[in-house]
Amino acid sequence: MEAYLDNSATTRPSEAAISAAEICLREGWHNPSALYRPALDAQKRMNAVRTLCLQKAGAEGQRLVFTGSGTEADNLAILGFMRTVRQPGRVLMLQTEHPAVSACEAELLRMGHTTETIPVDREGVADLQRLQAMLRDDVRMICVMQVNNEVGAVQPIAGIAALRDRLCPRAAIHVDAVQGFLRVPIAFNRLGIQSLAFSGHKLHACKGIGGLIVRRDCRLNPLVFGGGQEENLRSGTENTLGIAMLGAAVESFPADAAQRMMRLKRRLWEGLAGSVPGAVINGPSLDSPACAPHILNVSLQPVRSQTMLFALEGDGVYVSAGSACASHKQRLSPVLSAMGVNAARADCALRFSLCPYTTEEEIDHAVSCAAEHYAVLSRYVRR
Repeated sequence: MEAYLDNSATTRPSEAAISAAEICLREGWHNPSALYRPALDAQKRMNAVRTLCLQKAGAEGQRLVFTGSGTEADNLAILGFMRTVRQPGRVLMLQTEHPAVSACEAELLRMGHTTETIPVDREGVADLQRLQAMLRDDVRMICVMQVNNEVGAVQPIAGIAALRDRLCPRAAIHVDAVQGFLRVPIAFNRLGIQSLAFSGHKLHACKGIGGLIVRRDCRLNPLVFGGGQEENLRSGTENTLGIAMLGAAVESFPADAAQRMMRLKRRLWEGLAGSVPGAVINGPSLDSPACAPHILNVSLQPVRSQTMLFALEGDGVYVSAGSACASHKQRLSPVLSAMGVNAARADCALRFSLCPYTTEEEIDHAVSCAAEHYAVLSRYVRR
């Protein structure tokens, strides 16, 4: 059998999303900027998805800009906001941010701003005490991901927002929620954050569609210029196919997804811990409030991650060694390094990522195969 456990890289489109795509291709393909009835109907369907996503994020009444990806949404939030800032200032980024955020540094420096990293602890969670010492009036933006894509650490956004409110109230907060949206609750309006990015293909929609939720009072300069779509923030004919799939995927996303995935994550860890000597979790423990329900990062020393990946692939078990965006770069994870994980342990790290449709059979198959390969491969490791 196959066990696809790399859902943080991408997810299989749901049946609801596939059905929505077919309907859109056959009937809803009109340009929503046109003025005749089928086009106006396409616009209504698009705006219904916009409203649905805002509701799911607790962001009723705010704006949602459809983008081509989570990366574009992050870039628009950070660079689009900082281009409206007249005085040079500091941008704080979590030490373990995804490259969609951290790679904005070069452009921010070119614009005359400076960047600093917010340290994390051994679980990959932001160190609020050290962050507090960094907050002053010259902070223009704080970037913090909702859930780390490699180790599943849920960040204390409420605590960060409270520190911002007290120490630098004019600073904007941007949240990369690509790994958290729908899987970990967030209350956009109540937290007082300025922007939040998410991606459709992480939620059982398709690749090529993302979204940026932005407060009504948050100014942004566009990165893409043209016909002025999306309130002039993201020109280009809207991806009605991707938006339709996104809406169907969000609407059909199980309400008890977090509970389902947490049960399976616990089953996975207990299986690995019971059959692989010395297996250790990288990131929050399963009982930690910072533990996301769908990502488990473990080291199976002394077997290197790449060796175990290839062995598991032969059994139809698909996992990763970390972020899919860096899977071909053959280097130790910057996330694990920031958490203080030593090189030997980091070199043996595997990321298992679940979805609401993952089955117990997939979990048990993955555990059985990992244990079987570990028993053989651990004997042939170079000392």
